Amino acid sequence: MNVCYYSAIVIDVVSGHDSAQHFTCLNAKAMEEILSQLRSPDANSTQLLTQLIDEIRPADAHDIAFAKGRMETLSGILHAQPELRARLRDTLTELAQTHRHGELYTVTGILPNTGFVSEALRRIGHKLLPEVLDRGLLRTVLRRMFHQASDRYWVNGVGEDAWLQLIAAMRFDEVPASGQMPAAVGEILRSLRVLSYWIAAGGMEPELLRLEPSLETYESPFVAQNVEMAAYIDAFPEHWGKPVDGDTDDRQSRVLFSQCLEVIERVRRKAARDGTSIRLTYHLRRLRQLLRRSEQLLDILAGLQSDRSGVAAYPPIVTLAMQIICDECLRDNLARHLRQNTELIALRVTDNASQRGEHYITETAPEYWSMARSAAIGGAVIALMACLKLALVETHMPPLTGAILFCLNYGLGFCLIHLLHGTVATKQPAMTANAIAAGIEEAGGRLRNVEAMTDLIARALRTQVIAILGNVFIAIPLSALLAWTFLTLSGTPFAGREESLYLLKAQSPLHGGALFYAAIAGVCLFISGLISGYYDNYAAYNRVPERILQLAWPKRLVGESRRRRFATYVGENLGALAGNFLFGVLLGGTTLFGLLLGLPIDIRHVAFSSAFVGIAFVGLDFGEHLLLFVAALIGVAAIGFINLAVSFTLALNIALRSRQVSDPQWKLLARSVFTHLRRKPADFFLPPRRNAEDDAVPADERGASDNSK
Repeated sequence: MNVCYYSAIVIDVVSGHDSAQHFTCLNAKAMEEILSQLRSPDANSTQLLTQLIDEIRPADAHDIAFAKGRMETLSGILHAQPELRARLRDTLTELAQTHRHGELYTVTGILPNTGFVSEALRRIGHKLLPEVLDRGLLRTVLRRMFHQASDRYWVNGVGEDAWLQLIAAMRFDEVPASGQMPAAVGEILRSLRVLSYWIAAGGMEPELLRLEPSLETYESPFVAQNVEMAAYIDAFPEHWGKPVDGDTDDRQSRVLFSQCLEVIERVRRKAARDGTSIRLTYHLRRLRQLLRRSEQLLDILAGLQSDRSGVAAYPPIVTLAMQIICDECLRDNLARHLRQNTELIALRVTDNASQRGEHYITETAPEYWSMARSAAIGGAVIALMACLKLALVETHMPPLTGAILFCLNYGLGFCLIHLLHGTVATKQPAMTANAIAAGIEEAGGRLRNVEAMTDLIARALRTQVIAILGNVFIAIPLSALLAWTFLTLSGTPFAGREESLYLLKAQSPLHGGALFYAAIAGVCLFISGLISGYYDNYAAYNRVPERILQLAWPKRLVGESRRRRFATYVGENLGALAGNFLFGVLLGGTTLFGLLLGLPIDIRHVAFSSAFVGIAFVGLDFGEHLLLFVAALIGVAAIGFINLAVSFTLALNIALRSRQVSDPQWKLLARSVFTHLRRKPADFFLPPRRNAEDDAVPADERGASDNSK
C-alpha cells in the first residue's frame, strides 16, 4: 500500500494533474493508521472507530458513490492485511461482549410508551441540553460513531450489499469456535424477553379488548407468544451449537406473531367502522413495531444457530443495524416526531373520511347526473350567499363584527346546502382523496390493484368536473338574475360600477393575487375534510346516537320516532355538518386573520367567484369591458383548478403517508393514471355509456349478477 501511495505522488508530480488513485491511497493510508492503533494498551476503541467512520463519511451526505468507494477501500485493506483485519474484528467483538445491548434493541426505533407532549418536550430538552450518555451501553458507542443526523442518508444509500461486503472482509469465521454461548447472544435473548413482555401487556389494553372481546374469552395470541418465547429463551443456551429441531426452533413463536398481526388488522378495521382514538392508533402501530423487532432478533439468532461461523446471520444483522443507525440519527428530531404523530392523527381521521368520500364518487350515468342536480342545488344557494356577502359588505361594519357575520353566512349556507342534499364541488377532493387512499393496503404500502385504483381516480375526477360545472353554471346566471331583479325593483344597481370593476379584477389572474388566494382556500378545504373525518370518528367512537337515545327529554318533546330519526341523522351527518360550518368559519375569518397580522391574505372560491362575475355582469356594460370579463372567466377556471388541486394533493398526500405508502407506489399509480388519460380521456370527464343489455335487465337482478361474478 505504501508503494501505491508513493507511486501516486510521483505520477501526480510528473503529470501535473490530480489523480483519483492519489486520493484513494491517501485515504487508505489514514485508514491503515487508525486500524493499526486498535488493540493498543492506551487506545480508545470508540474514538478510533469514530475516526474510521469519519474517513468513510462523505462531505455531502447524499454523495453515495463517495461513501461506497471509501467502504470498498476499507474492505480491500481488510482483505489484504490479516493483522489489521484481526485488530478491527477483535475490537468489535470486545465492544459487543462488554457493553449492554438492551436499549438498542428495545427502545431505538420503537414508539415510546409516553404521550405526544411528553416525548416532544423530551426531544426539545435534549436539543437544548444533551443527555448524559451511559458508557456501558452499546447504544452510546453507536451514537458516537454516527454522530451526525445526516449519516442516515449515506448509511442507507450505500445499500445492504456494501455493508455485507465489509462484514465479510472482517472474516469472523477465522475466530475459533468455542463451546460457550457469546455474551452478545445473551443480550439478544434478554432483549427478546423484554419485547415479549411488552407485547403481552400491550395486547391486553382496555381499548383493544373493547374492540376484540375474544382476547378475554379465548387464549390471546399476545399472551401465548410470551409463554412460547419464555420457553424458547430458556432452552436456547442449552442447545447452543447443537442442531435445531422441532422442539427448539422459533416456528411456534412466529406463528403466534402472525396471529397477533391478524388481530391488530382486525381491530383496525373495526375501529375504522366503529370509531377509534389517537391512543389506540398509536398503540396498534407500536405493537407492530415490537412484533417486527422481535422477528428481526429471531432472524439473527436463527442465523447464528444454523451456522457457527455467523455468515448466515450477516443479512439480518445488516438490515437491523442500518435501521437502528437511521433511527438513532433521528432520536431527538422534533420534526420527525411531529410527522409521525400527524400521520397517526391522519390515519384516525382518514379511515372515517374514506367511508364518506365514497358517496362523492359516481360510477354509473344516473349517479353522474344525480351529482349534477345536487351540484345545481349547491350553486343556487351559493348565489344567494354571494349576494348576502356583498350586502353585508355595504353595511361597513367593524372588522370583527363583519368577520363574524361573514363566517355565519358561509358556515350556515354550507350547512343549508348539505341539508338540502346539495353539493359544493370543492368540498369533494378532501373526501375522495381519503376514499382513494383507503384502497391501498397498509402493510408494506402496496396497491391492491393498480388498474382498479386508476379507475377509481378517473371516476373521482369526472365527478369533480360535473360538480364544478353544476355549481358554476347555476351560480353565474342565478346571481345575475338576482342582481337584475334588484335593479328592476329598486332602480339601484346591486353592485355599482366601481364595485363591479373590483369584483371582476379580484377574480382575474392578471390584476391581483387571485391564484394565491385560491391556494389558501384550497388549504381551508383540506382542513375542513380533516374536520369532517374527525367528527365522523368522534360520533362513532363516542357512540353519540346511542347517548342521544338515552336522553328522556327529547322523547317527551318530539316523540320516540322523531328522537330516533334525529339520533340516526346526527350519527350519519355530524362530520359533514361540522366540516361545512367550520369551513365557512375558515373562509370568513381568513381576511380578519390577515388584517390582524398585517398581511394581505384573502380567499378565492370558484363558486363564489363565478357568482361575483354574474353580479358584475349586471353592473357593467359587457361590450365595454369584454376583455376584463374574459380575464375574470379565465380566472374563475384557474381558481377552480387551484382549489381542487391544492385540497386534493394535500388530502391524498396525508392519507397515503398515514398508510405508509412508499414513493415507488406513488410513481406507479401516477404512470397508470396518465396512461389511462392518454388512451381513454373521456373516462375522466363523461359518464360511462349504458349498454343495451344492462337496460333490459332490472337493476336488482343486474346487481345480483354483478355480485355473483
